[in-house]
Amino acid sequence: MARAFAKIAFTPKVQAAQARMGSRDAYRSTELGAVEAVELSPYEVDFIVGRDSFYQGTVGENGWPYVQHRGGPAGFLKVLGPQTIGYADFSGNRQYISVGNLQGDDRVSLFLMDYPGQRRLKIWGRARLIDEDAEPALVARLESPSYRAPVERGVVITVEAFDWNCPKHITPRFTEHQVKALVNGWQQETRAGARITPVMDEIGSGSLKLVVTGMRQMTERVRAYELRAPDWGDLPPVTAGAHLAVPVRLPNGMIVTRQYSLATHPHRRDMYEIAVLHEAAGRGGSAAIHATWKIGTRLALDHPANQFPLHEDRRPAVLIAGGIGITPIKAMAQELKTRGTPFELHYSGRTATDMAYRDRLAIELPGQIHLYFTRAPGGLRLDLKAIMEAAAPDTMFYVCGPARLIEAGRKVAGDLAIPAGRVQYESFD
Repeated sequence: MARAFAKIAFTPKVQAAQARMGSRDAYRSTELGAVEAVELSPYEVDFIVGRDSFYQGTVGENGWPYVQHRGGPAGFLKVLGPQTIGYADFSGNRQYISVGNLQGDDRVSLFLMDYPGQRRLKIWGRARLIDEDAEPALVARLESPSYRAPVERGVVITVEAFDWNCPKHITPRFTEHQVKALVNGWQQETRAGARITPVMDEIGSGSLKLVVTGMRQMTERVRAYELRAPDWGDLPPVTAGAHLAVPVRLPNGMIVTRQYSLATHPHRRDMYEIAVLHEAAGRGGSAAIHATWKIGTRLALDHPANQFPLHEDRRPAVLIAGGIGITPIKAMAQELKTRGTPFELHYSGRTATDMAYRDRLAIELPGQIHLYFTRAPGGLRLDLKAIMEAAAPDTMFYVCGPARLIEAGRKVAGDLAIPAGRVQYESFD
Protein backbone atom coordinates (compact mmCIF):
# COMPACT_ATOMS: atom_id res chain seq x y z
CA MET A 1 0.00 0.00 0.00
CA ALA A 2 1.39 3.40 -0.98
CA ARG A 3 2.18 5.98 1.70
CA ALA A 4 0.42 9.29 1.27
CA PHE A 5 3.53 11.28 2.15
CA ALA A 6 5.48 9.57 -0.65
CA LYS A 7 2.85 10.53 -3.21
CA ILE A 8 3.14 14.16 -2.08
CA ALA A 9 6.87 14.45 -1.44
CA PHE A 10 8.52 12.09 -3.93
CA THR A 11 8.21 14.19 -7.07
CA PRO A 12 10.09 13.14 -10.23
CA LYS A 13 13.07 15.31 -9.30
CA VAL A 14 13.12 13.85 -5.77
CA GLN A 15 12.99 10.34 -7.23
CA ALA A 16 15.89 11.19 -9.52
CA ALA A 17 17.90 12.47 -6.55
CA GLN A 18 17.15 9.25 -4.63
CA ALA A 19 18.33 7.20 -7.60
CA ARG A 20 21.58 9.18 -7.83
CA MET A 21 22.27 8.80 -4.11
CA GLY A 22 21.34 5.09 -3.91
CA SER A 23 18.20 5.26 -1.75
CA ARG A 24 15.59 4.83 -4.50
CA ASP A 25 15.15 1.07 -4.04
CA ALA A 26 14.54 1.46 -0.30
CA TYR A 27 11.73 3.98 -0.86
CA ARG A 28 10.14 2.52 -4.00
CA SER A 29 7.82 0.27 -1.97
CA THR A 30 6.24 3.34 -0.33
CA GLU A 31 4.75 4.32 -3.71
CA LEU A 32 3.25 0.97 -4.75
CA GLY A 33 -0.44 0.10 -4.62
CA ALA A 34 -3.45 2.13 -3.60
CA VAL A 35 -2.75 5.15 -1.41
CA GLU A 36 -3.36 4.54 2.28
CA ALA A 37 -6.26 6.12 4.13
CA VAL A 38 -4.57 8.74 6.28
CA GLU A 39 -5.53 8.49 9.95
CA LEU A 40 -3.58 9.45 13.05
CA SER A 41 -3.01 6.38 15.21
CA PRO A 42 -2.87 6.55 19.04
CA TYR A 43 0.91 6.72 18.68
CA GLU A 44 0.79 9.91 16.59
CA VAL A 45 -1.93 11.37 18.81
CA ASP A 46 0.15 10.87 21.97
CA PHE A 47 3.14 12.47 20.29
CA ILE A 48 1.23 15.47 18.93
CA VAL A 49 -0.54 16.39 22.16
CA GLY A 50 2.73 16.15 24.08
CA ARG A 51 4.44 18.94 22.10
CA ASP A 52 4.83 22.49 23.36
CA SER A 53 6.04 23.85 20.02
CA PHE A 54 6.34 23.04 16.34
CA TYR A 55 7.62 24.53 13.08
CA GLN A 56 5.17 25.43 10.34
CA GLY A 57 5.97 25.96 6.67
CA THR A 58 3.85 27.97 4.23
CA VAL A 59 4.45 29.48 0.78
CA GLY A 60 3.81 33.09 -0.21
CA GLU A 61 2.27 34.48 -3.38
CA ASN A 62 5.78 35.13 -4.74
CA GLY A 63 6.77 31.47 -4.32
CA TRP A 64 9.07 32.03 -1.35
CA PRO A 65 8.69 29.54 1.53
CA TYR A 66 8.36 30.75 5.12
CA VAL A 67 8.97 28.74 8.29
CA GLN A 68 7.40 29.87 11.53
CA HIS A 69 7.90 28.61 15.08
CA ARG A 70 4.67 28.17 17.04
CA GLY A 71 4.76 27.65 20.80
CA GLY A 72 2.47 27.28 23.78
CA PRO A 73 1.79 24.99 26.72
CA ALA A 74 2.19 21.25 26.15
CA GLY A 75 -0.96 20.10 24.42
CA PHE A 76 -1.80 23.41 22.74
CA LEU A 77 -1.72 21.58 19.39
CA LYS A 78 -5.02 19.69 19.58
CA VAL A 79 -6.15 16.50 17.85
CA LEU A 80 -9.75 17.12 16.79
CA GLY A 81 -10.26 13.87 14.89
CA PRO A 82 -8.40 11.05 13.11
CA GLN A 83 -7.52 13.43 10.23
CA THR A 84 -7.82 16.82 11.90
CA ILE A 85 -5.56 18.86 14.17
CA GLY A 86 -5.68 22.50 15.19
CA TYR A 87 -4.29 25.18 17.43
CA ALA A 88 -5.11 28.58 18.86
CA ASP A 89 -3.04 31.26 17.11
CA PHE A 90 -1.68 33.33 19.99
CA SER A 91 -0.76 36.95 19.42
CA GLY A 92 2.88 37.31 18.34
CA ASN A 93 5.01 39.80 16.42
CA ARG A 94 2.04 40.86 14.27
CA GLN A 95 3.79 40.39 10.92
CA TYR A 96 1.05 37.93 9.85
CA ILE A 97 3.23 36.26 7.23
CA SER A 98 1.74 32.78 7.79
CA VAL A 99 -1.80 34.18 7.94
CA GLY A 100 -1.34 35.96 4.62
CA ASN A 101 0.34 32.98 2.99
CA LEU A 102 -2.48 30.63 4.02
CA GLN A 103 -5.08 32.94 2.51
CA GLY A 104 -3.37 32.46 -0.84
CA ASP A 105 -2.35 28.79 -0.52
CA ASP A 106 -3.87 26.58 2.17
CA ARG A 107 -1.14 23.93 1.94
CA VAL A 108 0.96 23.67 5.07
CA SER A 109 3.71 21.46 6.48
CA LEU A 110 4.50 20.95 10.15
CA PHE A 111 7.66 19.68 11.82
CA LEU A 112 7.17 18.38 15.37
CA MET A 113 10.25 17.72 17.50
CA ASP A 114 10.89 15.62 20.60
CA TYR A 115 14.46 16.54 21.46
CA PRO A 116 14.94 14.31 24.55
CA GLY A 117 13.55 11.28 22.69
CA GLN A 118 15.28 12.22 19.41
CA ARG A 119 12.02 11.88 17.47
CA ARG A 120 10.45 14.05 14.80
CA LEU A 121 7.15 13.88 12.95
CA LYS A 122 6.41 15.56 9.61
CA ILE A 123 2.82 16.47 8.73
CA TRP A 124 1.38 17.70 5.43
CA GLY A 125 -2.09 19.22 5.38
CA ARG A 126 -4.47 21.97 4.35
CA ALA A 127 -5.16 24.76 6.83
CA ARG A 128 -8.28 26.80 7.45
CA LEU A 129 -8.23 30.04 9.45
CA ILE A 130 -11.06 30.22 12.00
CA ASP A 131 -12.55 33.51 13.18
CA GLU A 132 -13.88 33.43 16.74
CA ASP A 133 -16.95 35.51 15.89
CA ALA A 134 -17.93 33.08 13.13
CA GLU A 135 -17.15 29.79 14.92
CA PRO A 136 -16.83 30.47 18.68
CA ALA A 137 -17.38 26.83 19.70
CA LEU A 138 -14.55 25.59 17.50
CA VAL A 139 -12.13 28.27 18.70
CA ALA A 140 -13.07 27.38 22.28
CA ARG A 141 -11.97 23.77 21.62
CA LEU A 142 -8.57 25.06 20.55
CA GLU A 143 -7.95 27.27 23.58
CA SER A 144 -5.80 26.29 26.58
CA PRO A 145 -7.67 27.65 29.63
CA SER A 146 -4.56 27.80 31.83
CA TYR A 147 -2.58 29.77 29.23
CA ARG A 148 -3.39 33.47 29.32
CA ALA A 149 -1.94 34.60 25.97
CA PRO A 150 -4.56 36.35 23.79
CA VAL A 151 -5.97 34.24 20.95
CA GLU A 152 -6.34 36.01 17.60
CA ARG A 153 -7.79 33.13 15.59
CA GLY A 154 -7.94 29.38 15.30
CA VAL A 155 -6.12 27.27 12.73
CA VAL A 156 -7.61 23.89 11.77
CA ILE A 157 -5.55 21.53 9.60
CA THR A 158 -6.84 18.55 7.64
CA VAL A 159 -3.98 16.04 7.66
CA GLU A 160 -3.22 14.70 4.19
CA ALA A 161 -0.01 12.82 5.05
CA PHE A 162 2.54 12.29 7.79
CA ASP A 163 5.90 10.58 8.16
CA TRP A 164 8.27 9.81 11.00
CA ASN A 165 11.79 11.01 10.31
CA CYS A 166 15.11 9.47 11.31
CA PRO A 167 16.84 10.54 14.58
CA LYS A 168 20.20 11.46 13.06
CA HIS A 169 21.75 14.75 14.17
CA ILE A 170 19.03 15.53 16.74
CA THR A 171 20.85 16.88 19.80
CA PRO A 172 18.92 15.87 22.95
CA ARG A 173 17.68 18.96 24.82
CA PHE A 174 15.78 18.89 28.09
CA THR A 175 13.39 21.26 29.83
CA GLU A 176 13.89 22.29 33.45
CA HIS A 177 11.07 19.94 34.48
CA GLN A 178 12.67 17.00 32.65
CA VAL A 179 16.08 17.67 34.22
CA LYS A 180 14.54 17.75 37.71
CA ALA A 181 12.77 14.44 37.04
CA LEU A 182 16.04 12.83 35.90
CA VAL A 183 17.93 14.12 38.95
CA ASN A 184 15.21 12.89 41.31
CA GLY A 185 15.38 9.45 39.69
CA TRP A 186 19.15 9.27 40.09
CA GLN A 187 18.89 10.35 43.73
CA GLN A 188 16.36 7.61 44.45
CA GLU A 189 18.58 5.01 42.77
CA THR A 190 21.56 6.18 44.83
CA ARG A 191 19.60 5.95 48.08
CA ALA A 192 18.42 2.48 47.14
CA GLY A 193 21.94 1.31 46.30
CA ALA A 194 22.62 -0.05 49.76
CA ARG A 195 19.46 -2.16 49.61
CA ILE A 196 20.28 -4.04 46.36
CA THR A 197 19.67 -7.77 46.64
CA PRO A 198 22.90 -9.77 46.63
CA VAL A 199 23.78 -11.30 43.24
CA MET A 200 22.49 -14.86 42.86
CA ASP A 201 24.63 -17.85 42.01
CA GLU A 202 25.24 -18.52 38.33
CA ILE A 203 22.22 -20.03 36.55
CA GLY A 204 22.77 -22.74 33.95
CA SER A 205 25.69 -24.91 32.89
CA GLY A 206 26.60 -23.75 29.36
CA SER A 207 29.98 -22.53 28.18
CA LEU A 208 28.85 -18.99 27.29
CA LYS A 209 28.99 -16.78 30.38
CA LEU A 210 26.77 -13.69 30.43
CA VAL A 211 25.81 -11.07 33.00
CA VAL A 212 22.65 -8.95 33.14
CA THR A 213 23.98 -5.39 32.82
CA GLY A 214 20.80 -3.47 32.02
CA MET A 215 17.00 -3.67 32.17
CA ARG A 216 14.34 -1.52 30.48
CA GLN A 217 10.59 -1.66 31.01
CA MET A 218 9.40 -1.31 27.42
CA THR A 219 5.67 -1.82 27.95
CA GLU A 220 3.49 -2.80 30.90
CA ARG A 221 4.34 -6.48 30.32
CA VAL A 222 7.56 -6.45 28.26
CA ARG A 223 10.97 -5.94 29.82
CA ALA A 224 14.25 -5.86 27.87
CA TYR A 225 17.42 -7.36 29.35
CA GLU A 226 20.92 -6.39 28.27
CA LEU A 227 23.40 -9.28 28.48
CA ARG A 228 27.19 -8.85 28.30
CA ALA A 229 30.33 -10.87 28.85
CA PRO A 230 31.60 -10.63 32.46
CA ASP A 231 34.66 -8.72 31.22
CA TRP A 232 32.54 -6.66 28.80
CA GLY A 233 34.50 -8.15 25.90
CA ASP A 234 33.21 -9.14 22.47
CA LEU A 235 30.49 -11.79 22.28
CA PRO A 236 30.17 -14.55 19.64
CA PRO A 237 28.87 -13.18 16.32
CA VAL A 238 25.20 -13.75 15.48
CA THR A 239 22.94 -13.41 12.46
CA ALA A 240 19.50 -11.82 12.29
CA GLY A 241 16.82 -14.19 13.60
CA ALA A 242 19.12 -15.87 16.15
CA HIS A 243 17.99 -16.87 19.64
CA LEU A 244 19.38 -17.85 23.01
CA ALA A 245 18.31 -20.89 25.03
CA VAL A 246 18.10 -19.10 28.37
CA PRO A 247 18.34 -20.98 31.70
CA VAL A 248 15.65 -19.90 34.18
CA ARG A 249 15.35 -20.81 37.87
CA LEU A 250 11.70 -21.39 38.81
CA PRO A 251 10.38 -20.68 42.33
CA ASN A 252 10.71 -24.39 43.22
CA GLY A 253 14.43 -24.28 42.41
CA MET A 254 14.15 -26.21 39.14
CA ILE A 255 16.25 -24.91 36.22
CA VAL A 256 14.36 -24.83 32.92
CA THR A 257 15.29 -23.47 29.49
CA ARG A 258 13.32 -20.90 27.51
CA GLN A 259 14.17 -19.62 24.03
CA TYR A 260 14.31 -15.87 23.44
CA SER A 261 15.15 -14.20 20.14
CA LEU A 262 17.93 -11.65 20.05
CA ALA A 263 16.59 -8.17 19.39
CA THR A 264 20.05 -6.64 19.12
CA HIS A 265 21.39 -5.30 15.83
CA PRO A 266 23.17 -8.42 14.49
CA HIS A 267 26.40 -6.51 13.86
CA ARG A 268 26.80 -5.63 17.53
CA ARG A 269 29.36 -7.69 19.44
CA ASP A 270 29.37 -5.82 22.75
CA MET A 271 26.03 -7.11 24.05
CA TYR A 272 22.91 -9.15 23.37
CA GLU A 273 19.39 -7.99 24.18
CA ILE A 274 16.29 -10.09 24.73
CA ALA A 275 12.76 -8.82 25.40
CA VAL A 276 10.65 -10.93 27.77
CA LEU A 277 6.85 -10.77 27.75
CA HIS A 278 5.47 -11.51 31.24
CA GLU A 279 2.81 -14.16 30.70
CA ALA A 280 0.90 -14.62 33.95
CA ALA A 281 -0.85 -17.72 32.59
CA GLY A 282 2.30 -19.19 31.04
CA ARG A 283 4.62 -21.97 32.21
CA GLY A 284 6.38 -19.77 34.74
CA GLY A 285 9.58 -18.93 32.89
CA SER A 286 8.79 -15.34 31.98
CA ALA A 287 7.33 -14.66 35.42
CA ALA A 288 10.49 -16.01 37.07
CA ILE A 289 12.72 -13.83 34.88
CA HIS A 290 10.71 -10.71 35.68
CA ALA A 291 10.69 -11.52 39.39
CA THR A 292 14.30 -12.61 39.94
CA TRP A 293 16.66 -11.20 37.32
CA LYS A 294 18.59 -8.21 38.61
CA ILE A 295 21.60 -6.20 37.49
CA GLY A 296 24.46 -8.65 38.07
CA THR A 297 22.49 -11.88 37.54
CA ARG A 298 24.94 -14.38 36.04
CA LEU A 299 24.02 -16.91 33.35
CA ALA A 300 25.83 -19.88 31.80
CA LEU A 301 24.21 -20.89 28.54
CA ASP A 302 24.84 -22.37 25.11
CA HIS A 303 25.98 -20.23 22.19
CA PRO A 304 23.28 -18.54 20.08
CA ALA A 305 21.54 -20.61 17.40
CA ASN A 306 19.42 -19.58 14.42
CA GLN A 307 16.38 -21.49 13.19
CA PHE A 308 14.83 -18.42 11.55
CA PRO A 309 17.60 -17.15 9.24
CA LEU A 310 17.37 -14.27 6.81
CA HIS A 311 18.06 -14.82 3.11
CA GLU A 312 21.51 -13.71 1.92
CA ASP A 313 20.73 -12.37 -1.57
CA ARG A 314 19.23 -9.08 -2.75
CA ARG A 315 15.62 -10.21 -3.07
CA PRO A 316 13.20 -7.79 -1.35
CA ALA A 317 11.65 -8.78 1.97
CA VAL A 318 8.37 -8.26 3.78
CA LEU A 319 8.64 -8.60 7.56
CA ILE A 320 5.45 -9.26 9.53
CA ALA A 321 5.41 -9.20 13.34
CA GLY A 322 2.65 -9.71 15.86
CA GLY A 323 3.17 -8.70 19.49
CA ILE A 324 6.44 -9.88 21.02
CA GLY A 325 7.26 -11.48 17.66
CA ILE A 326 8.87 -8.15 16.86
CA THR A 327 12.14 -9.20 18.55
CA PRO A 328 13.74 -11.22 15.70
CA ILE A 329 11.94 -9.10 13.11
CA LYS A 330 13.59 -5.96 14.53
CA ALA A 331 17.03 -7.50 14.05
CA MET A 332 16.09 -8.57 10.51
CA ALA A 333 14.94 -5.06 9.63
CA GLN A 334 18.19 -3.58 10.92
CA GLU A 335 20.24 -6.09 8.94
CA LEU A 336 18.29 -5.45 5.73
CA LYS A 337 18.69 -1.71 6.19
CA THR A 338 22.44 -2.13 6.66
CA ARG A 339 22.64 -4.22 3.47
CA GLY A 340 20.53 -1.77 1.48
CA THR A 341 18.04 -4.52 0.62
CA PRO A 342 14.49 -3.28 -0.15
CA PHE A 343 12.06 -4.27 2.62
CA GLU A 344 8.99 -3.21 4.53
CA LEU A 345 7.99 -4.01 8.10
CA HIS A 346 4.39 -4.59 9.20
CA TYR A 347 3.97 -4.62 13.00
CA SER A 348 0.67 -5.37 14.74
CA GLY A 349 -0.16 -5.06 18.44
CA ARG A 350 -3.10 -4.55 20.76
CA THR A 351 -2.51 -0.83 21.23
CA ALA A 352 0.44 1.50 20.66
CA THR A 353 1.49 1.24 24.31
CA ASP A 354 1.64 -2.58 24.11
CA MET A 355 4.19 -2.63 21.28
CA ALA A 356 7.84 -3.06 22.26
CA TYR A 357 10.39 -1.13 20.14
CA ARG A 358 7.55 0.69 18.39
CA ASP A 359 8.84 4.24 18.86
CA ARG A 360 12.45 3.33 18.07
CA LEU A 361 11.53 1.52 14.86
CA ALA A 362 9.18 4.30 13.77
CA ILE A 363 12.13 6.68 13.96
CA GLU A 364 14.75 4.32 12.56
CA LEU A 365 12.70 3.06 9.61
CA PRO A 366 10.78 6.02 8.19
CA GLY A 367 8.77 4.99 5.17
CA GLN A 368 9.35 1.28 5.78
CA ILE A 369 7.40 0.51 8.96
CA HIS A 370 3.62 0.18 9.09
CA LEU A 371 1.84 -0.06 12.47
CA TYR A 372 -1.48 -1.79 13.13
CA PHE A 373 -3.65 -1.98 16.27
CA THR A 374 -6.13 -4.72 17.14
CA ARG A 375 -7.74 -3.02 20.15
CA ALA A 376 -7.38 0.70 19.47
CA PRO A 377 -10.67 2.36 18.44
CA GLY A 378 -10.48 3.12 14.74
CA GLY A 379 -7.00 1.61 14.50
CA LEU A 380 -5.74 0.27 11.17
CA ARG A 381 -5.86 -3.55 11.09
CA LEU A 382 -3.25 -5.86 9.57
CA ASP A 383 -4.41 -7.18 6.17
CA LEU A 384 -2.11 -10.08 5.25
CA LYS A 385 -3.78 -10.70 1.91
CA ALA A 386 -3.33 -7.10 0.75
CA ILE A 387 0.29 -7.03 1.93
CA MET A 388 1.28 -10.32 0.30
CA GLU A 389 -0.63 -9.59 -2.89
CA ALA A 390 1.10 -6.23 -3.36
CA ALA A 391 4.62 -7.64 -2.95
CA ALA A 392 6.99 -8.20 -5.87
CA PRO A 393 7.01 -11.76 -7.33
CA ASP A 394 10.39 -12.66 -5.81
CA THR A 395 9.73 -11.22 -2.33
CA MET A 396 10.75 -13.21 0.74
CA PHE A 397 8.28 -13.15 3.64
CA TYR A 398 9.10 -13.53 7.35
CA VAL A 399 6.21 -13.92 9.78
CA CYS A 400 6.70 -14.05 13.55
CA GLY A 401 4.11 -13.88 16.29
CA PRO A 402 1.28 -15.82 17.93
CA ALA A 403 -0.06 -19.04 16.43
CA ARG A 404 -3.13 -17.34 14.96
CA LEU A 405 -0.90 -14.98 12.95
CA ILE A 406 1.18 -17.91 11.70
CA GLU A 407 -1.95 -19.83 10.70
CA ALA A 408 -3.34 -16.80 8.89
CA GLY A 409 -0.03 -16.31 7.08
CA ARG A 410 0.05 -19.94 5.93
CA LYS A 411 -3.53 -19.72 4.65
CA VAL A 412 -2.99 -16.49 2.72
CA ALA A 413 0.29 -17.75 1.25
CA GLY A 414 -1.48 -20.92 0.15
CA ASP A 415 -4.42 -19.04 -1.35
CA LEU A 416 -2.00 -16.82 -3.31
CA ALA A 417 0.12 -19.83 -4.40
CA ILE A 418 3.28 -18.33 -2.90
CA PRO A 419 5.97 -21.06 -2.88
CA ALA A 420 6.64 -22.43 0.60
CA GLY A 421 10.33 -21.59 0.33
CA ARG A 422 9.56 -17.88 0.11
CA VAL A 423 7.64 -17.71 3.41
CA GLN A 424 9.38 -18.34 6.74
CA TYR A 425 7.55 -18.57 10.06
CA GLU A 426 8.39 -18.50 13.75
CA SER A 427 5.68 -18.88 16.39
CA PHE A 428 5.89 -17.15 19.78
CA ASP A 429 3.06 -19.01 21.52
